[in-house]
Amino acid sequence: MSLFRVKPLGRLMGDMESGAQRLKRTLGPTQLTALGIGAIMGAGIFSTIGSASAGGSNHIGAGPAIILSFALTAVACGFAALCYAEFAAMVPIAGSAYTYAYATLGELVAWIIGWDLIIEYAVGNVAVAISWSGYFQALLRNLGVAMPAWLGVDLRSAAEAARQVAEVTSQGGDIASLGPGVLRAAEAMAQAPHVLGWPLVFNLPAFLIVMAITWVLVIGIRESAWLTGVLTALNIGILIFFCVVGSRYVEPANWTPFMPNGWAGVSGAAAIIFFAYIGFDAVSTAAEETRNPQRDMPIGMIASLVICTVIYIAVAAVLTGMVSWRTLGTAEPLSTAFSARGITWASGIIAFGAVCATAGVLLVFQLGQPRIFFSMARDGLLPQWAAKVHPKYRTPHVTTILTGVVVAVFAGIANINEVVELTNIGTLFAFVLVATGILVLRRTNPEAPRPFRTPLVPLVPILAILSCTFLMIQLPWVTWVRFGIWLALGLVFYFIYGYRHSKLRSS
Repeated sequence: MSLFRVKPLGRLMGDMESGAQRLKRTLGPTQLTALGIGAIMGAGIFSTIGSASAGGSNHIGAGPAIILSFALTAVACGFAALCYAEFAAMVPIAGSAYTYAYATLGELVAWIIGWDLIIEYAVGNVAVAISWSGYFQALLRNLGVAMPAWLGVDLRSAAEAARQVAEVTSQGGDIASLGPGVLRAAEAMAQAPHVLGWPLVFNLPAFLIVMAITWVLVIGIRESAWLTGVLTALNIGILIFFCVVGSRYVEPANWTPFMPNGWAGVSGAAAIIFFAYIGFDAVSTAAEETRNPQRDMPIGMIASLVICTVIYIAVAAVLTGMVSWRTLGTAEPLSTAFSARGITWASGIIAFGAVCATAGVLLVFQLGQPRIFFSMARDGLLPQWAAKVHPKYRTPHVTTILTGVVVAVFAGIANINEVVELTNIGTLFAFVLVATGILVLRRTNPEAPRPFRTPLVPLVPILAILSCTFLMIQLPWVTWVRFGIWLALGLVFYFIYGYRHSKLRSS
């Protein structure tokens, strides 16, 4: 039963306030809301909205009904956000769902969710970096700057694109119908130099942006929050620009049929674009650096979720009205829509905005992951070097640098669609456990102070569990297999190291 021993709330707070392993409290509600919007409104709306609408190798697209997919996902996230808000106000400590699980469901479950959050943040940031690279390259093209194609895409995407071009060519078809994104990827495969017979294809911009963001995060949380605020304001302005200008080119015929693949397409797309909503979870990782977390954490999470949902639905309606949903399966669908209508000047503006927006997402996600490692190491479940805090900047610099290097390397070689699916299942799993934790803690510790209370308990947590489980079921089977393998590896590591070095278990 020691595997399921919980860490009392009093001890959690005591560990946070004692010793040199303390973070600096500098954030307020406006900064937290900006962090949330910066994390939510990025790669999801600028990238995955395209593949969710058009479909991909592992799922069918929603078409114009992507609007319903956004609404469905927002409801599921809303239930989860209310559960997160109660925990974030009760336990204002770095670690997010990992810390909440430790206080309610026990050490083994906490370890599982902490290991799972690596997928949410680190793997998710790989997808964001790939999206950033796509828009950055679109911006360069609008500026007339040529970049070698083989330095702007991953090997698997290039190989798949080359296969599609060869197939269409062999059938006497028009390769232009594949879209500019596929043609550029195929060009990368054709132009790539070879080393020992292996094509040298690497997404260099994705690698470089992650390393730059890592440097900013090492410098300090205040500077990171300031930069995120600037990028978020610019992001909102760009999306408003897209809706205003794009609405002039909407053709209602593009909305027909509205649900080309029925509810299967809507629900499948909802599971994919769920990636667009996970930013409010990233806000909770900054709880230990918030001045008044009991009040400000719920405000930051819920406000950012509501604002982003409204903007998402507006952008989805305009995007699918401008062009056929079948043409949106690119890494930069908003720019693709303007380019398809011959509005190249607007395409360049969108590309610039997306570069800034996705950089903001990278910053917030990359901020979250090291703090998960930091909390787990402070509890003894990871080596103590992961809990080191920089003597000057008061940031978890060791895990920040380590995470940055790993994410940067994988961003250079990974495929965005598979990465997004793996991120989504990890996040949905975390949401299910947090909602379960609310039910458990209301029964085991009903008298604990709750500055914010999840309304309509047990109804809201149960709806969060059911809706998130439903979205998980919509993901491809291969995603479940990869997720299972990842969790199995985590359990092996826990019993080899974490179980033996746990500070709670040894006390």
